[in-house]
Amino acid sequence: MSSQGATVTPSSAPPTPSGPPPKVTNRGRSTDPIASSNFDSTNIPEFEPFGLPGPRGFPPLTEFLDISEVDMIRKPEESNKKQHHTDFFNSIDLIVRRGQEFQVTITFNRPYNAVKDKFAVEFTIGTSPQYSKGTYIPVFPNKERLTSWEGRIKNTSGNTVTIGVTPAANCIVGKYQMYVAVMTPFGIRRTRRDDSRNLYILFNPWVAEDAVFLDDETERQECVINEMGIIYHGAYDDIAERNWNYGQFNYGVLDACLYIMDRSEMPITNRGDPVKVTRKASAMLNSRDDEGVLVGNWSGDYTYGVAPTSWTGSTDILINYLKSKMPVCYAQCWVYAAVFNTFLRCLGIPSRVVTNYFSAHDNDGNLKTDIILEESGRIDRNRTRDSIWNYHCWNECFMSRPDLPSGFGGWQVVDATPQETSDGMYRCGPASVMAIKHGHTCYPFDAAFVFAEVNSDVVFYSRNREGTMEPVKVNRTHVGRLVLTKAPGNMTRRDITDQYKFPEGSTEERTVLEKAEEYGCKREKSDPPPADVDLVLPSLEVNIGDDFELSLEFINHSDQHHIVNTYISGSVVYYTGVTATEFLFMNPTVKLGPNESVKELVVVESKHYMKHLVEQANLNFIATGKVKETGQIVSAMKVVPLHNPKLTVTVSERGRVSEEMTATVEFTNPFTMNLENVYIRMEGPGLMLPKQKYYSLIPAGSSLVWVEFFTPQRAGSSRVIATLDCPNLTQVHGTASVTIEP
Repeated sequence: MSSQGATVTPSSAPPTPSGPPPKVTNRGRSTDPIASSNFDSTNIPEFEPFGLPGPRGFPPLTEFLDISEVDMIRKPEESNKKQHHTDFFNSIDLIVRRGQEFQVTITFNRPYNAVKDKFAVEFTIGTSPQYSKGTYIPVFPNKERLTSWEGRIKNTSGNTVTIGVTPAANCIVGKYQMYVAVMTPFGIRRTRRDDSRNLYILFNPWVAEDAVFLDDETERQECVINEMGIIYHGAYDDIAERNWNYGQFNYGVLDACLYIMDRSEMPITNRGDPVKVTRKASAMLNSRDDEGVLVGNWSGDYTYGVAPTSWTGSTDILINYLKSKMPVCYAQCWVYAAVFNTFLRCLGIPSRVVTNYFSAHDNDGNLKTDIILEESGRIDRNRTRDSIWNYHCWNECFMSRPDLPSGFGGWQVVDATPQETSDGMYRCGPASVMAIKHGHTCYPFDAAFVFAEVNSDVVFYSRNREGTMEPVKVNRTHVGRLVLTKAPGNMTRRDITDQYKFPEGSTEERTVLEKAEEYGCKREKSDPPPADVDLVLPSLEVNIGDDFELSLEFINHSDQHHIVNTYISGSVVYYTGVTATEFLFMNPTVKLGPNESVKELVVVESKHYMKHLVEQANLNFIATGKVKETGQIVSAMKVVPLHNPKLTVTVSERGRVSEEMTATVEFTNPFTMNLENVYIRMEGPGLMLPKQKYYSLIPAGSSLVWVEFFTPQRAGSSRVIATLDCPNLTQVHGTASVTIEP
């Protein structure tokens, strides 16, 4: 049969290989993968020959110096940890800070002879340690051979030598392995790998050469050493406090913080730069795009995790993440900020949690929060997309900024709450607070975003039937009303608003806004004249479950009669400003005589709002209206946080270190409804690790008492923190102060 004229029919697709796809590796691209794990390491050989052995091998090395014992001086009461401010860490390993000398005692098999004996102390970190990368550092006891770390012999006694080692002030932060190496004519003999010689090196705010140096001992004690935090929430005119145990010294927390950087695949060589570390961590503290630490949830349904309001501290969260290698459920902004604060303080970067009241979060990246009104003056909820958070928590950390012009170092904003992407990931910062205050929104990282959070204008637009919108009122003072953090050294608050912005209406403020506009920030230029009528909503303190009255005061500043068609809306809102349910709506018509003041009374009954409450129990009242004679818009907004019942926490008297004590939590259900699926959590810095108890039912009017035994680990002042959480009631907490004697 001839093959001439035969045709070959192409198949529709090439054959598909069976089995899983091959794992993609670095082969062909680089000799070694980039070292990005602090916990993977390469064992250094015990003997490293200088050349090939002779026909009979290497001769016995018995006549040369040999290492008998290495003492890292790593106990909390010993000099290393005391001098490096790391004695609070609950760890058996040596933990020191860079740029500062620590001591190691080495015992040899005979007295050390400085003339003929040569030895070095070697430090390695990560896989494939290299001298040029700063991941292999030999330290010599004399100055004949200089390396980036300094070494000197401090004392010799018999066979024992004490060597002082000073890590470079910009060295990599993380977990190192240490070896002692002795040179012989035939090669280098060294100690074998031993976990007792592990060494953690942290940032050092006590040393001027370190990028995180903070020249204020009170601030250092607060922002690095203090474990007991206060996080502010509520509303700017009804501030509430939440105690939090940062627990940065608890067992396992340091390893968890290093694992976070490993999980991000951050190159080991970048981990000495606080700018890179904090930027990477701000992405890794949330799980949005990198399987990070915490899953954000604002829905109110926390079935498959822990409600954000239930946490008492960071320890449980970080240890769970380290053990499970999975994101922990759930968080909201103050949880992100609190856990990020633990991360920063644990690694030695001075940090604090900051609360911004009325924090703008608009959807189109300008300096305007847009509220759309119908022609009648009523809010058009379908078209109003921007939201103003009642409060928002972020972090500040202290560092120099060599990448910015002089003067923009110091406090930097970092924010782990996933709001907007930055360079493709959900993260924010570090952004210089000084740059934000002076309107330099062009400087990295994310200064423009933070600037908008504290400086946006609230603009009311009237939308007519044709769809065109006209600005009718601009409130330039509502956003960024108050910025708070905990005061150093005591349990009071500190107003730091002036660090973010100049006084409202000042010449400096106008200059800053003009500067921000030069860098692309858009703001509302129009300035509608103020209405002849003012509308004032009172400040209220209301307990959850109470009926109350809301008195709206209309003030006519003109000599004319006015009629105001008013719309009063009461909504249950999340603290993010997002409306959950509107439970009240009224549209009274108010008549005002010349220069007259009239009050409109609104009665709010608990039966209307209780069944709609979400966590943190915020009610938001917005009153808008249109003056019939002039067409002017009047408006007022008021957030009313409902106060929850408290837990009563008491601690037994006369506490001493290592002597058993008791903590008692008491709670009475004040409602006519039962509380089901109740979780109570309790912990205290230096007192007890997190504990929890579950109650399936607390009947209406009944009480519970939980007594827990604990043994204090260290002397000083501390607190026991407790929270109660259930689907019907959140944000219930209590504390008890305690002083522990040595």
